[in-house]
Amino acid sequence: DLLPTCNGEITTMSFLQDVVDILLQYVVKSFDRSTKVIDFHYPNELLQEYNWELADQPQTLEEILLNCRTTLKYAIKTGHPRYFNQLSTGLDMVGLAADWLTSAANTNMFTYEIAPVFVLLEYVTLRKMREMVGWPGGCGDGIFSPGGAISNMYAMLIARFKMFPEVKEKGMAAIPRLVAFTSEHSHFSVKKGAAALGIGTDSVILIRCDERGKMIPSDLERRILEAKQKGFVPFLVSATAGTTVYGAFDPLIAIADICKKYKIWMHVDGAWGGGLLMSRKHKWKLNGVERANSVTWNPHKMMGVPLQCSALLVREEGLMQSCNQMHASYLFQQDKHYDLSYDTGDKALQCGRHVDVFKLWLMWRAKGTTGFEAQIDKCLELAEYLYNKIKNREGYEMVFDGKPQHTNVCFWYIPPSLRGMENNEERTTRLMKVAPVIKARMMEYGTTMVSYQPLGDKVNFFRMVISNPAATHQDIDFLIDEIERLGQDL
Repeated sequence: DLLPTCNGEITTMSFLQDVVDILLQYVVKSFDRSTKVIDFHYPNELLQEYNWELADQPQTLEEILLNCRTTLKYAIKTGHPRYFNQLSTGLDMVGLAADWLTSAANTNMFTYEIAPVFVLLEYVTLRKMREMVGWPGGCGDGIFSPGGAISNMYAMLIARFKMFPEVKEKGMAAIPRLVAFTSEHSHFSVKKGAAALGIGTDSVILIRCDERGKMIPSDLERRILEAKQKGFVPFLVSATAGTTVYGAFDPLIAIADICKKYKIWMHVDGAWGGGLLMSRKHKWKLNGVERANSVTWNPHKMMGVPLQCSALLVREEGLMQSCNQMHASYLFQQDKHYDLSYDTGDKALQCGRHVDVFKLWLMWRAKGTTGFEAQIDKCLELAEYLYNKIKNREGYEMVFDGKPQHTNVCFWYIPPSLRGMENNEERTTRLMKVAPVIKARMMEYGTTMVSYQPLGDKVNFFRMVISNPAATHQDIDFLIDEIERLGQDL
């Protein structure tokens, strides 16, 4: 009954208006603190409660609208002011509008021919991001990729090609044994990239961190020398600006000095912390990032751009193209009537590439850099507020000493039954179970969500992260009260 069927205009407009009404109701509910963050059901319950199976015969449009309502009913409200579970939270109205427009345009980023405005916006936006990194005039290259893990893998791919360009044709068998270095608190994507590129996870050497989760430069240099003595070739150091759990910023200047000394590609994984470059108050935490050869920056995290929006920025122009191009003549014809430098698809690993830039560009237009700055500063202030509330509060222990550098606040909740108990194996075993039980209760009540995990020799602790500008002091107070309410009897 819908377009492009003959005389389908009225039915189509009515259907789409109903869909928009469903979406707008969801948006309003997302910011209503009296609604649940999650209407939790166990997988088997949801499977049995509704018929999700695909059939040979079509459903009516009324049934399709019901499917839309049901899907959103059980979706996690990631824009809810009390959702703190992931690094990417919030629901930006301009970003949402941009995503709708992008889907309606339904084009591909591989050539200027079919995505003229989007390709130009990617060019402008990446140049601006490189300027903010500190590369003169925004020089260099870059691309939007499907998430920080892929951006980090791009960096490994390009670093390897820069050192051994023959690897592109001849493969790993034609080059020496390569090794990469990253901190023990870094994102798992560094090892995953090494596995995918045939370098191998054993070739990723983890560097020790201090008690705050920052890479120790002296250990990095020691391990580089050790690897060289074994005949391995160090080709990349991946420093982290904003680690996933502690929110730590590696000492980039010291790492840059070491990379320069040993002629190693320096990558900065700023997927989580890159947004702080927008803040005059906090960008010092990335001092030295301008010396990197490549940078990952995920605007879908700290900047609140709708998923997904991840950029890889590369200092040397043309390197990404040389590394990845395959000269497919059915896409990248050399006799087109416009400037072929705007056909960006041949420098990507993908062929089909989603338009991720428009939501970032439109939000930047709507907020300005100062708007992003205010949003980021607010989230960091909220993290400091939480830290100050619980650092000396009965029933809480901080995972590391001192004010957090990012919005990550890591702590244990100690139930009354464990307070005053000697710090022995029994207490540790019992404490390990506290956070998972409280988290399960949070989800079952639907009141809030916050992440937990173990790390090294530290048993399960809460990792609170704030990237939603809708959150307030009252939401932080609510979280503290809720943890205590749900954990009193443990």
